[in-house]
Amino acid sequence: MRRYTLTLTGIFLAAVAVASADETHHYTLTDSSANTNVEIFRLDSRTMPFDSSAPWSVEKKTLRGGRQEGVELVTIDNGYLRIAIIPTRGMNVYEVTHDDTRLGWDSPTKEIVHPNFIDLESRGGLGWLDGFNEWMVRCGLDFAGHPGTDVLVDDNGVETEMDLTLHGRIGHIPASKVEVSVDSKPPHRITVRGWVQERSFNGPSLELATEISTLPGSHELRIADTVTNRASTPREFQVIYHTNFGSSILEKGARVYTAVERVTPMNDKAAEGLAHYTQYDRPTSGYVEEVFLVEPFAGQSGNCLAVLSNKAGTLGASIAWQKDELPYLSIWKNTAAIEDGYVTGIEPGTGFPFNRRVERNYGRVPKLAAGESRNFTVDFALLGDPSSVKAAKKRVKRIQGGRETTVIETPPATD
Repeated sequence: MRRYTLTLTGIFLAAVAVASADETHHYTLTDSSANTNVEIFRLDSRTMPFDSSAPWSVEKKTLRGGRQEGVELVTIDNGYLRIAIIPTRGMNVYEVTHDDTRLGWDSPTKEIVHPNFIDLESRGGLGWLDGFNEWMVRCGLDFAGHPGTDVLVDDNGVETEMDLTLHGRIGHIPASKVEVSVDSKPPHRITVRGWVQERSFNGPSLELATEISTLPGSHELRIADTVTNRASTPREFQVIYHTNFGSSILEKGARVYTAVERVTPMNDKAAEGLAHYTQYDRPTSGYVEEVFLVEPFAGQSGNCLAVLSNKAGTLGASIAWQKDELPYLSIWKNTAAIEDGYVTGIEPGTGFPFNRRVERNYGRVPKLAAGESRNFTVDFALLGDPSSVKAAKKRVKRIQGGRETTVIETPPATD
């Protein structure tokens, strides 16, 4: 693989590289260790020394004005999908679009907010919500879930009490390094890589290395993450892939399909809607969110699948993952008024979104040994026609395989 490092700190409008047919074209956009940052970048299929099945481009720009001032956005256009990635916000994905179809939602937050303008501890630890408007945001890594108090016990048996904020910090840490690569060999995978460091003295030493990739002309994208403990001692971690859908799929009569071994309401409010947890209503002013805790069935290869479909079955999206990597699935229903954020979250994770103290009591907080890494791969697809929606639903049915679902009507204890 040949690497190209762009050391400009100003403007780079187009990248042209010469490489042999068996090489990968590689570009560094940001590298904190080299004090390097390319503010404007564009690479497209017309500049490459090989033919592609579809026109594509990768572009970087910096947003200006309001609370988005200084936010960097890297967009992959694969000729079918446009994937907007936010290195400034932990390599979250803002939205995925195809023509007028959008994987994303209309949050009351209208700008891509720079972490400098977020106080995670505000409003009793709910400050995370002040910038929450992405399609896919990771919760974690040191902790995820609801705010509240946790108690840690060190190797000497000393207890330390701490306040945890909503869904952790990783989504508010800018990437230390960002790279773009394109494979010369077919099918010419386009990849944006980022490294995000969640590290502190006497605190976590966790590193997220992510690859967000797609193929020219594809209706699919992949997020492949590696979480590594860089400390010399074992460390807990959590990760939830908080993937959010409003426009264009969510509507009255929309449904989520997944193979379910066990489902439990998260609280008493969710218990009231348990009988209809897979179905969605119209936007409703004053609606109170509901969360359902799913332990999914996996297929023969360990694969899990969730599908969100509109009422007519003409448009949808799918999320696929491995159960041994992400054993749990949270379904968040927030069919509030459009102005208040009409959205559902389909969220594979290492656990559920309770406070870490609660998750630990249930054995859902994994640990990494010193230097150990854990890999997570999540595949997403836009299902843009009735046949693809139908085929995805059939895959869910095959995974279920006629196995019964256990419905737990009482929310789990959290004391």
